[in-house]
Amino acid sequence: MHVRLVDPSAYTPPYDHALASALARGGDRVTLMTSDFPYGRVPPPEGYVIERAFYRRAVGPAGSRLRRAAKVAQHVPDMRRLARTARDADVVHFQWLAVQHVDVRLLPRDRPVVLTAHDVLPREARRGQRDAQRRLYERVDATVVHSAHGRRRLVEDLGIDPARVHLIPHGAFRHLTTLEPALLPAPLDRVKRPVVLFFGLLRPYKGVDVLLEAWRRLAGDGEPAAELWIVGLPKMDVSAMRRTAPAGVRFVDRFVADEEAAAFFARADAVVLPYREIDQSGVLFTALAFGKPTVLSAVGGFPEIAREGAAELVPPGDAPALADALGRLLGDRPRREALAARAAELAAGPYSWDAIAAAHRAVYRGLLDG
Repeated sequence: MHVRLVDPSAYTPPYDHALASALARGGDRVTLMTSDFPYGRVPPPEGYVIERAFYRRAVGPAGSRLRRAAKVAQHVPDMRRLARTARDADVVHFQWLAVQHVDVRLLPRDRPVVLTAHDVLPREARRGQRDAQRRLYERVDATVVHSAHGRRRLVEDLGIDPARVHLIPHGAFRHLTTLEPALLPAPLDRVKRPVVLFFGLLRPYKGVDVLLEAWRRLAGDGEPAAELWIVGLPKMDVSAMRRTAPAGVRFVDRFVADEEAAAFFARADAVVLPYREIDQSGVLFTALAFGKPTVLSAVGGFPEIAREGAAELVPPGDAPALADALGRLLGDRPRREALAARAAELAAGPYSWDAIAAAHRAVYRGLLDG
């Protein structure tokens, strides 16, 4: 079977790489159609082919208005070229479609089309974008979601035919654990205290402000017994947070490549994701891959991971509860070890990419046979 995976803007290179590699290991021919990732190096292909099929004339710095304008100008011609190129594929599987009101009219029409709902509905949506996203779900032959929460939203809130919605968990990024970790940047490389890690793009919905208030409560008036590292590229203004952060907090507010990410996760004693909303999170599945105990907000698909015994839950937006949970976990080594062991077990079993690829393959076969 020939599967064309499509991520036009290269939003999730680690996910694209992991799924493509696992499908290829299972005997499928896989072509990843994407664009250059402007922030850094991406994993080299393992058994699959990469085609830089989108935005080949994009110019300007990552995230700049110039680059966005160049991508918009090229989007329709590139999508039309994809529809022609995809005629040699058995299945076309989109990971992201970000220009929904246009994309719904440009999808291939002579091959089964699958769409993964990494975000069921766009955050910070522009006018009409959510209605266009619903039309996309109605147009494709199958939609993959990563949590029961996401499936409920598609079926109950958006009215999508449940027979066309397939729950396949996110995979744990165990390939990151095989990398040679980079050296931690100074002075973090000299820290001896326990470390709690927040990792990922810094956006308002991720609750960094709540985390800082919780840490302030945890630290009290003295120097805390642990450190909090907030690591990731800001997509919001964090200058005030940096200026008023409590004791024991360190920011690494920039893009972090895979080898350095591996070093941060390997060093962490616990991972915290105090999100206000989410469907599912690749950062969480990185923490599982590294066998790290996690503290999560009770939103989206996070409670499903807690029910598996791999995380602690707190109410979203509740800084006192988050402070209590972090304090208890840092002081309870057996509990951390139990959560870590369950995380590693899940990463090697139901959340392994070979299991995830097999579930995708079953969806593809169903479409072809149907």
